[in-house]
Amino acid sequence: MRGKLLGWIGTALLAQSAALSAMANELNLYTTREPKLVEPLLESFRNETGIEVNTIFLKDGLPERLEQEGAASPADVLMTVDIGNLVDLVDRGLTRPVESEALTAAIPENLRDKDGNWFALSLRARALYAAEGLDLTSFEYEDLADPEWKGRVCIRSGQHPYNVALTAAYVTHHGVDATRRWLEGVKANLARKPGGGDRDVARDIMGGICDIGVANTYYVGLMRSGAGGPEQREWASAIRLILPTFENGGTQVNVSGAAVAKHAPNRAEAIRLLEFLVSDEAQKIYAEANFEYPVKPGIPVSPLVGEFGALTVDPTDLTAIARERATASKLAEEVGFDN
Repeated sequence: MRGKLLGWIGTALLAQSAALSAMANELNLYTTREPKLVEPLLESFRNETGIEVNTIFLKDGLPERLEQEGAASPADVLMTVDIGNLVDLVDRGLTRPVESEALTAAIPENLRDKDGNWFALSLRARALYAAEGLDLTSFEYEDLADPEWKGRVCIRSGQHPYNVALTAAYVTHHGVDATRRWLEGVKANLARKPGGGDRDVARDIMGGICDIGVANTYYVGLMRSGAGGPEQREWASAIRLILPTFENGGTQVNVSGAAVAKHAPNRAEAIRLLEFLVSDEAQKIYAEANFEYPVKPGIPVSPLVGEFGALTVDPTDLTAIARERATASKLAEEVGFDN
């Protein structure tokens, strides 16, 4: 009987060991990014490490899902777009700090949390689309409110996260009162009511509705590559892209980024994925597949993006910008920007 008991215990221990081994060879990714955008990266990670990534796509409600799951959450890595979403995860206590020389060496200081709670993985710049033939060699965000552009500007909703982030960055540079005046000036220069998407800005410039507009850089890559069809390629051919800067600053960027979940059951594997995502190989995939700017200095951008010129990232800490989002949204509402 004693021999049988020892045999059962041995079998149980072996089974437990096998289960732990299997667990250590996988991780769970909760992502708000479209699976088709991250799958090339995950496939490369699997091939290099043998670690399987179970992807759970959540279009909305990532923080709520994690809060509901609590300590039993299987989430290891949290991946999302927009600095505001990353800071929200930290503020709600849903992340776990990471110490990694590979991450701190690859990512500039202003593009990661000072306590290691989140890390930017790729960048998208808030750019100026301009009609071909327009004599513009440089542009500052402050210029959008110049009366010279009255009736000539197109933009999506002032409450869209992309524009809230831009307005929040303006607050960090110039303060609340100056930002209110700037928003009033931009509104006075609009050619149409704010709305649609960034690609619609290119369409409306081609249609002669406006001469300039504000939109993200990677959409031009998507349109020119043909990913949006021949019609969108035609829109992109009607514009050129300029990388504006703030006065005495750089170009405003937003990020896709990731964090390790607070209760990550596979923490070591989670950190390994983050470190892989800032490797030269993964950063090249970000640049070539998604037309985003690599976060790691020295990685070449896609030729369709490189023709815009060198990107000088605004050095303002992204967390500081995220803290001004509520103020930015309130200012847009106060001036009736979308009305």
